[in-house]
Amino acid sequence: MIGKPYIGQLDLDRARPEQKAAHDEELRLRGRMTNMKRTLVHSPVALRVYGEWFALRDELAPVIGDRAVLTLCLAISAEMDNVVGMAFMRRGLAGLTDEAPAIAIDLGIVEAFGRAFAADAKAIPPAVWSNLSQALPEKTLVDLTALAGIMMATNAFMDAVGTEPDPELAAFIA
Repeated sequence: MIGKPYIGQLDLDRARPEQKAAHDEELRLRGRMTNMKRTLVHSPVALRVYGEWFALRDELAPVIGDRAVLTLCLAISAEMDNVVGMAFMRRGLAGLTDEAPAIAIDLGIVEAFGRAFAADAKAIPPAVWSNLSQALPEKTLVDLTALAGIMMATNAFMDAVGTEPDPELAAFIA
């Protein structure tokens, strides 16, 4: 983002008690506050809703692995041209070690799904759905699709309010 964000980050010194509580709970849960979360915490409900990305990731990671989850989210962020989302996912992928998901899924099909979902969720190619359906149980397909929707919403939120990339993401901005 070039220029001033449309909605600034919450000033904790001026925050209401429920905003401070939501801030502290996010720190307890995840250990840090990103620029996006510092904006979302103006509304503790919005922070909680967008935080469900982590709940879906936690459902999906044991099944398909973090690499597949981050690949999906990177594909969506790339298709949406969201700098913060792309940098966040690249950083996550760079930090991954070996993993052993329950289902080894072709990352190419995960990427194709993410790009197609972000481009037009009504026009995901039948071959993409077929490949996913052959590889994954329906619950996992639901979780994957829901995560894709939350990722799109997250990127749209950041773009709309002008979220600036966190300093630690600078090395992952292409």
